Amino acid sequence: MTEVSSLTGRLLVATPALADPNFDRAVVLLLDHDEEGSLGVVLNRPTPVGVGDILEGWAELAGAPGVVFQGGPVSLDSALGVAVIPGGANGESAPLGWRRVHGAIGLVDLEAPPELLASAVGSLRIFAGYAGWGPGQLEDELVDGAWYVVESEPGDVSCPEPETLWREVLRRQRNELAMVATYPDDPSLN
Repeated sequence: MTEVSSLTGRLLVATPALADPNFDRAVVLLLDHDEEGSLGVVLNRPTPVGVGDILEGWAELAGAPGVVFQGGPVSLDSALGVAVIPGGANGESAPLGWRRVHGAIGLVDLEAPPELLASAVGSLRIFAGYAGWGPGQLEDELVDGAWYVVESEPGDVSCPEPETLWREVLRRQRNELAMVATYPDDPSLN
């Protein structure tokens, strides 16, 4: 088996050619990527469900819009919390209930009392479900041109207008990907 270079902490940005409706114009933050597979959350799929409706204690820490996001098509009955800790606390200074994924971005233990993280959290998003790939599956999709892989920024997790995130992420690229941001929603109308 070939060695997998980890993409943990990077963004997968759906190409216009990606045909899967679950990922149409999706921006996925990879939370884990290794030879055993990949796991991420779709950052730009808000639902109408308020965080307080399912996780009351976490509602005050959730950034605008204070709704649950559909993290992907897998395990929609489970919740993941992703939080940004300004400065990306290291080792012993990391707050209880938070585990670093990449830089200042980490996973939140939603079973922990929200008060443990309240003073440290810069932003928090709650996701129902996740996006998952088996061993080699994501690599195959990358070879097929389904995704652009770009660097994430802590603000991507808490974008207040998630419907604009796909274009914003592409627009900030310093190469031909910036032009893809202008791709029409329906190319047949072009």
